[in-house]
Amino acid sequence: MQISIVIPLLNEQESLHELHDWIVRVMQSNHFLYEIIFIDDGSTDGSWETITQLSEKNEHVRGIRFLRNYGKSQALHAGFKAAQGEVVITMDADLQDNPEEIPELYNLITQEGNQVVSGWKKKRYDSVITKNIPSKLFNWAARKTSGVKLHDFNCGLKAFDHNVVKTIEVHGEMHRYIPVLAKNAGFTKITEKVVQHQARKYGTTKFGAERFINGFLDLITIWFVSKFGRQPMHLFGAMGVLMFIVGFGFSLYLGIDKLFLNPTGRLITQRPQFYIALTAMIMGTQMFLAGFIGEIMVRSRKNDTRYTISNKINL
Repeated sequence: MQISIVIPLLNEQESLHELHDWIVRVMQSNHFLYEIIFIDDGSTDGSWETITQLSEKNEHVRGIRFLRNYGKSQALHAGFKAAQGEVVITMDADLQDNPEEIPELYNLITQEGNQVVSGWKKKRYDSVITKNIPSKLFNWAARKTSGVKLHDFNCGLKAFDHNVVKTIEVHGEMHRYIPVLAKNAGFTKITEKVVQHQARKYGTTKFGAERFINGFLDLITIWFVSKFGRQPMHLFGAMGVLMFIVGFGFSLYLGIDKLFLNPTGRLITQRPQFYIALTAMIMGTQMFLAGFIGEIMVRSRKNDTRYTISNKINL
């Protein structure tokens, strides 16, 4: 199979028929062997019934239904797990991503040797104040922090080599940072393509301003996990030892000063160095223990259940 198209969705019933027909036209005109995987992330508007109808008339349609809403990252994880195509393409279900981009995305992976191709919505049809400006700030921070030089981390239209989606672990709210996850996993051939953005035709956006706040927090998380996720002792242990040494140094100085240099001076408890030493040694010990406990958790953790699937179609 050449292409797997993974589409996470939440309450997008109105757009599904049109999106499906559009994708099918593109696939047939380019003679692709394909599958369309819809992941219903707990919709309440009849989206699953529509997916069922589409699967009955098109054997290439697959469906995964979550018992409740778990989030886009979990939906993508389920889609990646099920995907069989040589190239895996993700897109949103709201018709803002253009299926006509698929052939070129496919060629950028198969013919030019890229492993990740991220869409760049250079011209957007969203609100300038609530989306465009915050998005530019967010993408600037993401580039500086991650080292991945992309203009649009939030674009849902992306293409991946099959090995990428089978290697990376998408969880939490990390769907924005799949290229960063790919880079951290060792996939370095990452590029971007300017794609056509379209105004939303049906319904309203499912993402509010809080997504940018969550995005920045996730950015910090992914930076930390990529650096110290497997060996937290390298950060907490080092900082703990450093602080303990500082505290011990102050204690040693106070002890020598009180015993030999100025035995008739102020009481040790009346000197600010005493409290600095005490605080530093306590915090150093706590941070060392945090690193030690983190190491134990990393080595003993088991895979958690991230979502519950209630139905599947053609899988």
